[in-house]
Amino acid sequence: MTSVFGPLGNYIPVTVVEVEPHVVTQIKTVESDGYEGIQLGVYDKKTKSTTKALYGHFKKAGSNPKRHVKEFKGFDISGVSLGDEIRVEDVFTEGSYVEVVGYTKGRGFAGVVRRYGFKGVGGRTHGQHNRQRHPGSVGQASDPSRVFKGLRMAGRMGNERKKVKGLAVVQIIPESNLLLIKGPIPGPKGQIVEIYNR
Repeated sequence: MTSVFGPLGNYIPVTVVEVEPHVVTQIKTVESDGYEGIQLGVYDKKTKSTTKALYGHFKKAGSNPKRHVKEFKGFDISGVSLGDEIRVEDVFTEGSYVEVVGYTKGRGFAGVVRRYGFKGVGGRTHGQHNRQRHPGSVGQASDPSRVFKGLRMAGRMGNERKKVKGLAVVQIIPESNLLLIKGPIPGPKGQIVEIYNR
């Protein structure tokens, strides 16, 4: 993240997102597919690393093979044709609001203190000497003699698909394909995210 100053001199924390030009690789219509949508591809891929089926798919659109392909339903397909290039300034406007979908940072196996904010089972003065960060008792007596599902325990933390809504587009820099979004977005640096106009 970084920051910019608004027109009134106010400090605005922003996340800089590089939005490479996307190529229209397929157009979905109600007649052929039952719904309207558009498939976009981004980042060139080596031909030798592409299957023949995918190579033919991209060749039909007059494009090089792409590494990442994503379909967007409900996209306005009027005036769009195969092989067209969609740039950041064609879709987004300054002052509009967007939703960003991505995968959060993976943090590996984490205990209950880190994962859920547990305080542990007490300090060393409460009869503990080697389990301050443990979750404490989780079971019951002979009835129901099991641990209930959904109990908060240690486990994998992060790497979950998250959506952040209501983020404002602060600035667009078309010559550098940059989009400045107010506030944080999910995921580490360099991760691919989906941005939806709202």
